[in-house]
Amino acid sequence: MSNDELYDALELTGKLMELHGENPFKTKAYTNASYKLSKLRYDFNGKSVADVEAIEGIGKGIAAKLVELLESGTTKELQTLLEKTPPGILDLFSVKGLGVKKVGQLWQELGIESIGELLYACNENRLVSLKGFGSKTQNSIREAIEFKLANTQKLHYATAEALVTPLLEALRTQAGLMVEVVGQVRRKCEVIDNILILSSAPITVDVKGLEANIPIPIEYHVCEPNAFYYQLVALTGHEAHLQQIGFNTLTTTSFPSELAVYEALNLQYPEPEIREGLQEISLMRKRQLPTLIELSDLKGVLHNHSTYSDGVHTLKEMGDYCQSLGYSYLGICDHSRSAGYAGGLSIDRVLEQQAEIDKLNAHYTDFVILKGIESDILSDGSLDYPEDVLKTFDFIVASVHSNLKMEEEKANVRLIKAIENPYTSILGHPTGRLLLARPGYPIHHQKIIDACAVNGVSIELNAHPYRLDIDWRWLYYCMEKGVKVGINPDAHHKEGFKDMYYGVCAARKGLLSKAHCLNALSLEELLKIV
Repeated sequence: MSNDELYDALELTGKLMELHGENPFKTKAYTNASYKLSKLRYDFNGKSVADVEAIEGIGKGIAAKLVELLESGTTKELQTLLEKTPPGILDLFSVKGLGVKKVGQLWQELGIESIGELLYACNENRLVSLKGFGSKTQNSIREAIEFKLANTQKLHYATAEALVTPLLEALRTQAGLMVEVVGQVRRKCEVIDNILILSSAPITVDVKGLEANIPIPIEYHVCEPNAFYYQLVALTGHEAHLQQIGFNTLTTTSFPSELAVYEALNLQYPEPEIREGLQEISLMRKRQLPTLIELSDLKGVLHNHSTYSDGVHTLKEMGDYCQSLGYSYLGICDHSRSAGYAGGLSIDRVLEQQAEIDKLNAHYTDFVILKGIESDILSDGSLDYPEDVLKTFDFIVASVHSNLKMEEEKANVRLIKAIENPYTSILGHPTGRLLLARPGYPIHHQKIIDACAVNGVSIELNAHPYRLDIDWRWLYYCMEKGVKVGINPDAHHKEGFKDMYYGVCAARKGLLSKAHCLNALSLEELLKIV
């Protein structure tokens, strides 16, 4: 065990003792010993407790722990502390600006147990509700996390796209070059672990500065110009897609377009994002691919938050901005009363908000704010208000925010009971997942979708690029069952409306059409079914 590992183990022990409220004097002893020993150049190998105790400022107890670490690589005390600490908490200690006290607040008061959950909480403006936190601290933490995540080997699609776009723009300045991003980015996969670039000639422009901003591998593939579209198909499609379409049966690599490649295989042309080797194959053979949803098809923006709960902007600010984007309706769904961590609305606050919405709607032309709520699904599956309050809303998004560590059977029972509630309009982010941070609780997707079909409940595709939940792989089954899908940004600030784009990207991957999208309906059509 290296000296650095010894010091880190002592420091971690001290932090975990403080986190769990153990003796402060003992906690400080570990922290001080770690700091003091890190300044020394001391060879611990083969040393006894007495040898280590002889170091100035190191007591017998710490000396014994050091020897135990040397002999076994850990201590019983440290193992006990680790066993009662969620693994993700250890990662929070590495976020710049977060001391043990603040980590404890985040865990105990907001239930945050990972860096991904913390980043999402920052984006939802939740940290400002904690004592000792404010907007400045929240922004600093967000920036620190984004910097940390930028050095991992996976990116959310939104991040990857933002980094690849200027790279492509620079590459396209090379005269006569055909160049395109392929692979996962072109298919708009929700998580990206590499970036593939296809070009019709060697790259001569200097893009090293732009490449340095991209923390995942970049691969360049060069081909002859007449083989560009053949390679574009070869490098875009998932291996399963290429195998099932019989790509290796082609006898030439010279094609004038991607369309020509698929015509040579006697197949309908598929948009790049759906080339996954799933339902698209049989539909291509029958030439029955649906017309995929477009951002311009969406008439309104459902599931959004305001300053009434944990949003950044007021009702009016959210409404005005939504209208300026060309939408005809905005669904406000602030958190319900059980979500105390997010400023959930008491019944009085619900009535206050609804009165304000009435006043705002009186001044809008060709635009309406709908009275919604994101009602917590309680542990027993019930919604978070009595019936006389539930019936005052235009629509209700029912979501799970607590007790996320459920077994599948319990999760199914809980969700299905909420779906069967006559006031539930939309099942929000069905698994509660956070991409690259939290897998979400397990559910039996078919049973949940079937229950929505029977009860006339829509399912949310949460458009936030960290969620994209429901998973696009289940959208085709939703369409088969007649369950409408709402593409919702879960916006906590005006800029959050832009996430609708990422929701549409995911929806297209799942073959969603305009006819099966809830918020592609006009206001009049929407109000008939929610």
